Amino acid sequence: MSDKVEDDGDIRPIIKHPYITEKTFNMIERENKLTFIVDEHATKKDILEAMKMLYETEADRVYISRGLHGKKAIIRFSKPEAARDLATRLGLV
Repeated sequence: MSDKVEDDGDIRPIIKHPYITEKTFNMIERENKLTFIVDEHATKKDILEAMKMLYETEADRVYISRGLHGKKAIIRFSKPEAARDLATRLGLV
């Protein structure tokens, strides 16, 4: 699901925005992966569901890391070229 309801009734988006750097751009090309900044409380399952609902695409696996820009989700897609297709739809490529 694309929104997550917290205990206090606050609704926060799970996927905030794509995260693009030279390294993540190369991941699109070579590894069929896209990187997004996500909500601090989002789980891998939440992120997979949000990808399905927001972008109508199947993700294969989610890797999570935390950095200066917040919580990042690196999403690997099952279909070949799916990362490139989604990046094109989002205007990243």
